[in-house]
Amino acid sequence: MTRVIVLPHVEICPEGALIEAQAGESLCQNLLENGIAIEHACEMSCACTTCHVIVREGFEALEPSDEIEDDLLDKAWGLEPNSRLSCQAVVGQTPLVIEIPKYTINMVKEGHSKK
Repeated sequence: MTRVIVLPHVEICPEGALIEAQAGESLCQNLLENGIAIEHACEMSCACTTCHVIVREGFEALEPSDEIEDDLLDKAWGLEPNSRLSCQAVVGQTPLVIEIPKYTINMVKEGHSKK
């Protein structure tokens, strides 16, 4: 098991979380299995950006993103150099610290207000 720290997110994980993630599974799958309801509109098929996360620690230990993921990330809200789609980032043995961005493209389209 690999330790993943999820930084606080006002709606999804207000207190933040520490989870023990299963290596070899996607970060998205691990988050969902541990009760963190990260958006994943395309059902983890790498067809949207709703599961976008920013890897604050451990980014270099993840397998590099492929061209399809990179193309999608270009459309993600709040993109940073250490951004990944959590459905494509496979957890390894290195602990991670992640931040779930405040908004997703879906939230903007659905009319959520930016506070």
